[in-house]
Parts: sequence; structure tokens; C-alpha cells
Amino acid sequence: MSNVDTMPATDTHRLDLPAAADSASHLRRIAARLPHYLLLSVIAVLTVYPFWWTLVTALSTSGDVYSFPPPLWPTKPGFDNFIEVFRTIDLVSYYKNSILISLATVVGTIVICSLAAYPLARMQFPGRKFVFGAIIATMILPAEVNFLVNFITISKLHLNDTVSGVVLPNLAGAVGIFLMKQAFEAVPQDLIDAARVDGANEWEIFWKIMLPLAKPAISALTILTMVTAWNQYIWPSVVMTSPEKFPLSVGVLYLAGSFSFKTRVVAAGAVLTVLPILAVFIFTQRYFLRGFDGAVK
Repeated sequence: MSNVDTMPATDTHRLDLPAAADSASHLRRIAARLPHYLLLSVIAVLTVYPFWWTLVTALSTSGDVYSFPPPLWPTKPGFDNFIEVFRTIDLVSYYKNSILISLATVVGTIVICSLAAYPLARMQFPGRKFVFGAIIATMILPAEVNFLVNFITISKLHLNDTVSGVVLPNLAGAVGIFLMKQAFEAVPQDLIDAARVDGANEWEIFWKIMLPLAKPAISALTILTMVTAWNQYIWPSVVMTSPEKFPLSVGVLYLAGSFSFKTRVVAAGAVLTVLPILAVFIFTQRYFLRGFDGAVK
């Protein structure tokens, strides 16, 4: 009887060993990843907090804006500051100008970067590597280096105070060419050879094969270009002279001039500037990350 009673206990103990080992291994994996999660959490807080503080300031209707520690929630929340923004500046016109500039920049960038990337990726010609290297080398230069040359060029072409003057210098970007080149190089050569055997010329290969297969990269480039074009401030403020043609990033500065002592109104204008492009990025980020997979590879 005693032998019969002890056997199930021994078998149960043996069965519990793998489960305990798996549990211990799982805990070790969590402990190993914990520093990474803590670091990512700190970075997330540091990244999100400035926008959160701006949003809290914009929604607050009372209290000290510069109190320390700063409040994490609005004090007597309301939309009075946002209403004041619409009363002070022509926000709708600024939105239209920003949308027009962003769309024109996106379309032009996709067209020019794709046309430039295709020969660099699929054609053999003397100096191909040198040309691509020179394009990539421009990535280390700050954008402000080109302002003087671009402004002189725009002035000679009589494009001051026009949307074209804002858009044209931003079309051929090194990042866009690099991204599209990597996407085109990922297309199997056998597919291109088969198209040539069927009688397709280079334009048909580019339009009917390359571009459809590069849709993830095009999506990523679209989002990246739109965010950059929407947020740019210095170059539009240099080219544009008529207030009614200002994009939103420049027009909102009138709040700081008219209400330099009303920080909440300025914060409300900043929130209205960031929210549209933030919403676009949140809903399209999966396409953005998918498009960069080919570039990383």
C-alpha cells in the first residue's frame, strides 16, 4: 500500500520539473529584457512629455503656466484658448496653404526621386557609384547650408512669394533617392529580364513593374516627406512675404507677436499645428515601418 501511495507523488514531482524550468527560463528572459524596457520607457516619456505639456497648457484656463513641478492635467479645462486662436489668425487659410505645399512636395518628391533612383539601381553607366556617393554625401550637410544658393536661384527665376519657390528646392532629397534605390534593387532581376524578353522597354518596366512593387517604399517616402514639408518653417519664412500665403507653421507665429503674454493661446496654436500631421502618422505608421524594411536590408 505504501509503495502504491508513493509512486504518484514521485511521478507528479517529475512532471513538475519541466514546468518549473520553463517558468525559471521565462523569468530570466524578462529580467534580461527589463533594462531595455526601462530605457524605452524613459525615452518615451521624454519624447511625449513636451507635447503633453503643450496640450495641458492649451486646455487650461487658469493657474500658473510655469509652475514647478508642472501640472500633468489641465486646470479648469476648456477650449477658450483654441477659440482665441481662430479669432486672431486666419487659421483655415494657413491650413489650406500647408496642405497645398505638402501635397505638391510629396508628388514632386516621389516623381523625381523614383526617376533618379531607377537608373542608379538598374542601369550601368560610367560614374554611377560616384553619383550615388555624391548624393548620399549631401545627407551630412545641414539644410541651412543651401539656403543662400537656393534663395538666389529662386530670385533669378522670379519665384519669390510663391508655392513653387517653397516646393522646388525640397524635391530631390538624398533620403528619398536612397530609399527608392534600395526598393528597386530588391526587385528580382529575373522578373525584369522576363519583361524585356516580352518586349517591354525601360519606361514600361519602370511604370508597370518597379513602381507597383515599390509601393511600401513609396508609402514610407510619402509619410516622411509630408511630415517634413508640413513642419518646415525657416525656408517658407524666407521665401514667402505675403501673410495670406504663409503655411501654418509660419502663420502661427502671429500668435506669439500679438499675444506674447498669453502662453496658453500660443500653446493652443502649436497643438492645432501638430495634431493633423500627428494623426496622419499614427494611422499610417505601419506603412512607414514596412517601407523602411527594404532600406535596412
